[in-house]
Amino acid sequence: MANDHYFSANPSSEERQRQVHVTLAGRDLTLSTAAGVFSPDGIDRGTRVLLGAVPPPATEGALLDVGCGWGPIAITMALESPDAQVWGVDVNERVLGLARANAQTAGTENVTVALPDDVPADLRFRTIWSNPPIRVGKDELHTILTTWLPRLEVGGDAWLVVSKDLGGDSLQKWLADTLGGAFVVSRASTAKGFRVIRVHRTAE
Repeated sequence: MANDHYFSANPSSEERQRQVHVTLAGRDLTLSTAAGVFSPDGIDRGTRVLLGAVPPPATEGALLDVGCGWGPIAITMALESPDAQVWGVDVNERVLGLARANAQTAGTENVTVALPDDVPADLRFRTIWSNPPIRVGKDELHTILTTWLPRLEVGGDAWLVVSKDLGGDSLQKWLADTLGGAFVVSRASTAKGFRVIRVHRTAE
């Protein structure tokens, strides 16, 4: 359908699964994608920029991928930090199934893929990586970010990749203004038209 989007909870289009060959955390993998999901033909440019820019995630504790799609970011975190518990959250039921299957294919038993409301409310995260769904609209995007970023542990970091043309600079300023003095928001890097924004929590 014309109004079917990758952020639809239940895409009505035919699933039409396909296989993609990717390299995550130095491992060559064959994973599944499908119609009605974000970047069904492989890893998108923004995610590639993010994965090429971030330092290794925390080795233990809870890690989070916001808007996990079919799973490349969450799987990378899990491969790099096998002793951590990685959560991938999304609202699209189709990608949740794909991400679970792909995590299993990759041998990452430390990945939990869930709807946002299914994540324990008291869970705090040491590392958050995200290619956030900019095209859901500014208000919804802001709601997503103010839901998850305050759940960083003190000393924890979130890394977000946002296209400069889709408001990466203004989003950085908004985050700094909104999150307050317990967070330091900075531009970590720029590549291929994308900003990588770091959000570091310094205090409760």
